[in-house]
Amino acid sequence: METVITKALYETALLRIDELLPLVSEATPLDDPKCVELCHFSDIVEGYEKEHYPIPKPSFNETIELRLKEAQMTKKTLAESIGVSPSRISDFLSKKAEPSLSQAAAICKVLGIAPSIALQI
Repeated sequence: METVITKALYETALLRIDELLPLVSEATPLDDPKCVELCHFSDIVEGYEKEHYPIPKPSFNETIELRLKEAQMTKKTLAESIGVSPSRISDFLSKKAEPSLSQAAAICKVLGIAPSIALQI
């Protein structure tokens, strides 16, 4: 039987996690009652947040923008790397155009993006 996670249970779990965190460390054995309780309440919080506060997957263009920033790479550099114009990269980022499959694969390779993100799977 699955427990229904109410907002009240979620809030109680958050408070108990705050109490338990200072008492549990990496050195605490996994079978320690405090560690077991912390895991239990963490599961409650995770379940509630997955249902009520889902985090959507980023779009391909959002991922490209993020990776450009992380790699400190310009649109011009990316464009040169995959053989398109910088304005074409801008079109991809603004969703005015979609990259072809080969362009998406090249972008993924250059920026280290998982192909599943480009394919939105």
